Amino acid sequence: MTNSHDAYRDGSEFRSGFVALVGPPNAGKSTLLNRILETKVAIVSPKPQTTRNRILGIFHGKGFQIVFMDTPGIHRTRTALHRSMVASAREAFQEVDLVAVMIDRGRTDDPDVSLILSQLKQIRKPALLVINKIDTGPKETLLPIMADYGHRYPFEAVVPVSALNGEGVDVFLSEIESRLKSGPPFFPEGMETDQSEPFLVAEIIREKVYMETRSEIPYSVAVTVDAMEERPSGMLYISARIHVERASQKKILIGRQGRVIKAIGEKARKELEKRFSGRVYLDLVVRVDKNWSRDTRALRRLGY
Repeated sequence: MTNSHDAYRDGSEFRSGFVALVGPPNAGKSTLLNRILETKVAIVSPKPQTTRNRILGIFHGKGFQIVFMDTPGIHRTRTALHRSMVASAREAFQEVDLVAVMIDRGRTDDPDVSLILSQLKQIRKPALLVINKIDTGPKETLLPIMADYGHRYPFEAVVPVSALNGEGVDVFLSEIESRLKSGPPFFPEGMETDQSEPFLVAEIIREKVYMETRSEIPYSVAVTVDAMEERPSGMLYISARIHVERASQKKILIGRQGRVIKAIGEKARKELEKRFSGRVYLDLVVRVDKNWSRDTRALRRLGY
């Protein structure tokens, strides 16, 4: 492994750095991270506040490494869970070399953006503005947005992107690369995330809950993995619990004749089989943990 004082293969120094992806809920941070890494390390859904934990995604370039920190959307808090999510995102400001603030071009007046900018002004971190979803409207309408945000914070650069189709992502990476300093690779070549397999499994199951349910159900759900083991047949056995806050939510999540939980399990199993390149047996159990999102002890137990 090359250290910051050693020459890289072509005679240049290796460069590296940490970049926080921050923004209001549903701005597209996780979609952008998955697009950059060309693999899924963060779950996504059309519903806001999908990301609950900070997730590291590691991009390996020629002679450089960018460690992205995908953070929960910063928003006004209501529960202990929300406070934990926002605190996690704000802590990321202190731990990185560069902040990438992502906004949705269709929601540029989102009041949660003001919270982010006020935090940035306090710590004076270098920052890029990333305007996402540029595929949803004419390019000329971006100019007033860029001018407005240029007055609100001294961003080092403004990068319009489409996290969905990849437009502008190469420019975004180039802007970051040009600001990296000499330093060692923090993670070995080929490593895409620091998250454990059980965490990724739990997140995939939670994503399917978001897809198959509505109203308050997704926000009242946590997932924990009890067991992952390969059976003699070669099948991967996974046992997981879906935690809800009320008995009525459990009834909805299971559905009439088990249809909802069956759909969740089938979609999760198919994605897990692709990820692990083999057969998966997924055993899901729904458990009531009363008001877990408001209980700090329960939050720690469930991984928040």
